[in-house]
Amino acid sequence: MATIGVIGGSGLYQIEGIKDVKEAEVKTPFGAPSDKLVTGTLDGTPVVFLPRHGKGHRISPTEINNRANIWAMKKLGVQAIISISAVGSLKLPIKPMDFVIPDQFIDRTAPRRHTTFFTDGIVAHVALAEPVAEEIADILYDACQQLGVTAHKNGTYLNMEGPQFSTKAESNLYRSWGCDVIGMTNLPEAKLAREAEISYATLAAVTDYDCWHQSHGSVSVEMIMDYLTRNIASAKKILQIAIPRAGKKKKFSAADALKNCIMTDPKFIPAQKKKDLEIIIGKYIK
Repeated sequence: MATIGVIGGSGLYQIEGIKDVKEAEVKTPFGAPSDKLVTGTLDGTPVVFLPRHGKGHRISPTEINNRANIWAMKKLGVQAIISISAVGSLKLPIKPMDFVIPDQFIDRTAPRRHTTFFTDGIVAHVALAEPVAEEIADILYDACQQLGVTAHKNGTYLNMEGPQFSTKAESNLYRSWGCDVIGMTNLPEAKLAREAEISYATLAAVTDYDCWHQSHGSVSVEMIMDYLTRNIASAKKILQIAIPRAGKKKKFSAADALKNCIMTDPKFIPAQKKKDLEIIIGKYIK
């Protein structure tokens, strides 16, 4: 069975039904992950769970240590990640309480977010034209269909900087670009997961229409949390179906994503960097 990672966003801090639960405190070359990682099994499938914002929601989107989170998932053998995230809708047909499984991202995050493992003496250029693993996206969509949950497959997720919400001008700009939903967290994860050869897909829970819609003159935390609380129950049911199905996969699309992507001559890569990235680059560079 494959090991499936779940990164829980706002409102999702645990997964029911996991057996043989243990907590793993993983030390990484990039500092501490958002929290201890929870390991266990769900219907026989090995699962690794991490709350993105930490227990108690204490870590702002900009402050999330994405490199540590993904490195820790890799260290624990994760082959595919399902990311649960709250998003705002940028299109009228995508309603609050719906789910979206995007296939594309646009990055509007600040430069201070670290979105690559390949720095300080090593360079790699990983293809990201298709940032989402279709095999995981299909499983998520089928689980939504089975449960009778409204889900929109494909679409573009605009990854904005946070923690503030959009201005109305920004919201309308992103609508003019054809974006479908807006959030603050998923693209850094998707980039780093691809570098780590982990397949990645998002299950985005729609909580509001952002601030462009006439009924949403402003977006409040109270509004978001009201819809999110109701969405989380559905998200947990989706995971109960999706995780075991994903665990049965023999091969994932990102499994060889680094092949022929490392540009640096091995003899010029610093020894410490080789050690830090051994779990990622070890099969290509000794």
